[in-house]
Amino acid sequence: MSSTDGRGGRLIIFASPEARKDALWWALAALSVPVAGAAVWWLSENTINRLAPREYQYRPGTVSEYISELFAKHAKRRRRTKPLRVYLDGCFDVMHYGHANALRQARMLGDQLVVGLISDDEIRAAKGPPVMNYAERKSLVGSVKWVDEVIDDAPYLLSEDFLHELFTKHKIDYVVHGDDPCLLPDGTDAYAYAKQQGRFKMIKRTEGVSSTDIVGRMLMCTRDNARFREERRELTKQFSSGERRVSLEELENGDGGSVAGSPRPPAHTIISRFMPTSRRIVQFSDGVPAPPGARIVYIDGGFDLFHPGHVEILKLARAQGDFLLVGLHTDDDIMERRGAHLPIMDLHERALSVLACCYVNEVIIGAPLEVTEDLLTTFNISLVVRGTVSETGAADNADHPRYMVPKQRDIMRTLRSPRDITTATIIHRIVSNRAAYEARNAKKNKSEAAYYQSKQHVTEM
Repeated sequence: MSSTDGRGGRLIIFASPEARKDALWWALAALSVPVAGAAVWWLSENTINRLAPREYQYRPGTVSEYISELFAKHAKRRRRTKPLRVYLDGCFDVMHYGHANALRQARMLGDQLVVGLISDDEIRAAKGPPVMNYAERKSLVGSVKWVDEVIDDAPYLLSEDFLHELFTKHKIDYVVHGDDPCLLPDGTDAYAYAKQQGRFKMIKRTEGVSSTDIVGRMLMCTRDNARFREERRELTKQFSSGERRVSLEELENGDGGSVAGSPRPPAHTIISRFMPTSRRIVQFSDGVPAPPGARIVYIDGGFDLFHPGHVEILKLARAQGDFLLVGLHTDDDIMERRGAHLPIMDLHERALSVLACCYVNEVIIGAPLEVTEDLLTTFNISLVVRGTVSETGAADNADHPRYMVPKQRDIMRTLRSPRDITTATIIHRIVSNRAAYEARNAKKNKSEAAYYQSKQHVTEM
């Protein structure tokens, strides 16, 4: 619309202020598209590498390195004053390398890992009796080298109020859980609130082992091992639900199905297959050799079914020097001394459990039974130690002939074990409460089957 101004001039007048505003926005929008495209093109890495002079690209000894280090130092200072805290909860009953790997992955997501340890009463109400009591489970969790803090008596089922408490009182930035689903009794996602707040991180579940699987291994062990003969007939019964029942006579005679003459586990018994990789060993290992002049302490054994007794003796051993080297005996050596179906965990599994302990610096995978002169020289061992508690009694103590060389060199020391718990102790606990663990395994096996049916690939941290 137009009009004259009385002096022959001509004025252009828009119909309304809204129309002028719309025209301005359209003009800005039309200009923003090419400007944004040009900015993206200009800032792209390839463009910078192609157009920027070499002296301004990132190279050691240039201003770009100085700027990079400046930002890195600022980030480190910021993380020290306000570290990124992540939270992972669990029962951690019959702790194994799968638990340790979950803790390792969670720790990689932040600067501090806080673990919520579920109480005995909560476990008993939700799953049945725990194999290890609270103090024992806390000892194991606290010994893992990736754990910074433990919150006592965490609830088994996460509520919105408890998650809010984690975010405010405990300053948790992210809640972490594995890729297997975790549902509340009403069928809803236990981590829904954390996800809504953008504070949930998922890690990959470690396959090949579970607490249910290990309980199954222990129950199978008691069937044929003479050390558990008293409980044999009762334990040879099926210990979890399944379509096919194997009779007592079949199990005792080894007729429940066999491979190469060895009795096969009952059809419903889940025995996982551990698939070790070189990368897993690297992930668990510190990879730092003993410094020159360090006092290297050596302790050997089976370290089967890693338990609080192991933690305490390793802590004492580490206090004797600067570097703790642990020798792990082979599966065949342990079976020869302890009987059929032992060790419960194979050599690689035991190596990972020991490497996860904060008191251990290095392990020898498949160490010889005899502590020889060559072994002491090869690893520059200053002191050999043994505890007073062992699986087979006198055959493993410091007076055994296989410790003759360190005794002759006067570098052998016996340490009083703070706990009298052994692998056999844990197995006997399963034996004494068989019915409860049968029911627990039956329930857990269903969730295990559901996980594998819906399983998808998840990249591990």
